[in-house]
Amino acid sequence: MTRAIGIDPGTVSFDVCGRDGDELFLDATSPTAEVRDDPGSLVDVLRAAAPVDLIVGPSGYGLPWTDVRDVGAEELDLLLLADAADGPRGTIVGGMGRVLEALKESGLPVCLAPGVVQLTTVPEHRKINRIDMGTADKLCAVALAVWDQARRLDVAYDETSFVSVEAGGAFTAVIAVERGAIVDGSGGTCGAMGFRALGAMDGELAYLLRDFPKDVLASGGAAWIAGTPDCSPDDLVAAAARDPRAAVALAALLEDVAKRVAAEAILLEAPREILLSGRLIRVPELRRRLVEALSRFAPVHAVEGFASVCSEAAQGAALLGQGLAGDGGLSDLVDAMGLRSAAGSVLDHLYVSEAESLRRRHPLSRRPQAPFWERS
Repeated sequence: MTRAIGIDPGTVSFDVCGRDGDELFLDATSPTAEVRDDPGSLVDVLRAAAPVDLIVGPSGYGLPWTDVRDVGAEELDLLLLADAADGPRGTIVGGMGRVLEALKESGLPVCLAPGVVQLTTVPEHRKINRIDMGTADKLCAVALAVWDQARRLDVAYDETSFVSVEAGGAFTAVIAVERGAIVDGSGGTCGAMGFRALGAMDGELAYLLRDFPKDVLASGGAAWIAGTPDCSPDDLVAAAARDPRAAVALAALLEDVAKRVAAEAILLEAPREILLSGRLIRVPELRRRLVEALSRFAPVHAVEGFASVCSEAAQGAALLGQGLAGDGGLSDLVDAMGLRSAAGSVLDHLYVSEAESLRRRHPLSRRPQAPFWERS
């Protein structure tokens, strides 16, 4: 039996999931603002659940599997890609610096996960000039989707095939999976529109904005189009029935997701399903509209996890933690996804004129270290 915890550092909530063998022992969620302001509250939850073999912690844009004890200034910089260690409050990295420091000081067995761009299962040519192909938490959500499809369809992990739509409270990621492994992805800042985030930004807009703050990346999405940036997904759906501006916002979101799914689906031989997860999927009307928009590509199914409160990403992180800690069946999940060989920096594949300057400003520490699962 292996006992592991997964953490999902969402824009709206921090979700924590613990599994011991097949048993769920931790299923909790807290507002991100509370964890950001008091990182010790998260550490208290984790300590109360100890002992555990492994915790897959909040990992931002991702690092090759890294023990939190090895996270220095360079690693933190690449996880956040923000000018300040705390990061802007409107994005995934808000307060992350303080949270990671608290986890590092806790002495708990915490590791950090890679993002999609660091996976060797993604061909090199698809990584060109890409950073956000899916953050570490989106990768964990895909792990749950692989587990779910294999279980429901009674196939091996390496026989799963789907396009994942992970529609969170701010960002949307669309990721392609073939034979159990991620082969491409578009993350929340370079792909489909999100509920709060605009997704891929027009280069001319980026130029006009000049040195814009990072929290701009968490604006421009459906809620902003509707003129109510702080509304809930339920509020937007209700408003769309009577407010033309909200109706335009909802149509833009649904169509942008469909276009991105179409782009990812053409990379797969024959996707078995389109799998939905994330905060927006919990809104029945949004789920219905997404199913309607995406069913032309393949059967659409909402991911079925094993917890009732915490997010799909937290559940997937717990599964990966068990696999990395030695659980036989879930070790097979890690291997089918090809996750152990993750390597490099999120800046490795840039070819624009300022690429070398960026890499000098944001270097990845090259300290030699054995993978954390090989340490005594």
